Amino acid sequence: MLLLSHAYWSSLNFGHALHNHLQEAIDTNSNMAHTSNLPSRAAAALLTLLPLTTTTVHSQDVKSCPADLPLSCQNTTAIDDLCCFNAPGGQLLLTQFWDYDPAAGPEDSWTIHGLWPDNCDGSYEEYCDKEREYEGIRGILEEAGKDELLGYMDGYWKDNQGDDEQFWKHEWDKHGTCISSFRPTCYTPSTPRSEVPSFFQKTVDLFKSRDSYAALKAAGIVPVDGSDRKYAREDVASALAAAHDGKQVTLDCDGSGAINQVWYQYNVLGSAVDGKYIPADPVGSKGSCPEQVSYPPKGSGGGGGGGGGGGGGGGGGRDGDSSSTTTTTTTAPGPTTPPGSDSPFSGKGYLDVILADGKRNGCIISDGSWYTTGTCATFTASEESSGGSDSFTLKSSKGPCGAASGAAFTCGSDTTSATFEAGGDGGDALVFGDSGGTGWSAESTPSGSERARITPAGGGGGGGGVEVSVVWRGV
Repeated sequence: MLLLSHAYWSSLNFGHALHNHLQEAIDTNSNMAHTSNLPSRAAAALLTLLPLTTTTVHSQDVKSCPADLPLSCQNTTAIDDLCCFNAPGGQLLLTQFWDYDPAAGPEDSWTIHGLWPDNCDGSYEEYCDKEREYEGIRGILEEAGKDELLGYMDGYWKDNQGDDEQFWKHEWDKHGTCISSFRPTCYTPSTPRSEVPSFFQKTVDLFKSRDSYAALKAAGIVPVDGSDRKYAREDVASALAAAHDGKQVTLDCDGSGAINQVWYQYNVLGSAVDGKYIPADPVGSKGSCPEQVSYPPKGSGGGGGGGGGGGGGGGGGRDGDSSSTTTTTTTAPGPTTPPGSDSPFSGKGYLDVILADGKRNGCIISDGSWYTTGTCATFTASEESSGGSDSFTLKSSKGPCGAASGAAFTCGSDTTSATFEAGGDGGDALVFGDSGGTGWSAESTPSGSERARITPAGGGGGGGGVEVSVVWRGV
């Protein structure tokens, strides 16, 4: 189906109406087997006389790409045209929620979390363009004539705290702005917000191609109430991989061991807008589920924790959209260590925030702040040779992490790396050397899309009245 240039018609009062009538004539007659197709042909002929571009996707004119570009994450030399080659986020993840408590979306369907770009080494970037953190996502889509898309999003792209549009904005701001081919300069004409409809449409299109509920049901895996009913994690993963051309998927679980998220990974040939998505094995996290998992029906309350998607951040797996990082406080899972590690703070892991009553409430995201409704950042811990046997440094996708007496824990390219130590009974609590203890403090507990800074407790001028500890969870 050919679509007229949005910029052209927006300058004419009758443009959209005429286009819609012409296209309706084409579509209606093409579906009527016993009706003359002369009206359809006449309308089509008229359309060909009107200004069109060579490649038009989702009512936006998209830059044409050469056919000889390599698959993302498979190049051997640098590619300059980032409208036609996705970099550095070359592996795109379609992420889905199973929101059961509070329930969101149809009872027989998973829901959309988002479309995320991972770098080819498993790291990732986030919030890549402050100037493109647009307000009014619904209005942008309505302006682009995306009523059908919005209707689908209202049913399947749900925030389990009820603020769908804030959730959509969060996904665009945090992840959409980091996909290189979703930029205004990749469209003709280059206008602000032109890329937004393409991002949401592509995410929905991919979601429609991956029916997680049906894939699990076909393997005999259906939601069952009661914590005693378990499924083998590998059986769940295999059933979902079968729907993804046999490629491994990433499963996440909440603190009770209930599955609440799946990620389907792709490498892309060409633009993320209209290129070919090739299923791929994950280069990043392989998941956080125990060997036996539960699959609670929506609205059952499950085993305690819920599925995610809350407060404009979502729960599930990483950097603040993490599994069991909903607005509901859940019991902290037991510490785990990465494969091949003999102790915590070795290799890659998450930094969970534990309240004074021992319950987990969110985690640390990539800039070093505390977030309760989003995806946990993956941190890399490296042994510090100049310190003691338990000394190490931390780094996130933003850069090295540091802290100082009376100053907040931060991570970034301009941050001076600090030396930390492992403490606590299990050796999994983050200790800043100057403070000598496992305590950290914040002015208040963040909620929704809010973030809070933590400072070493007892370090002179600490963060405030909320005392927490920060605990390593290996991945």
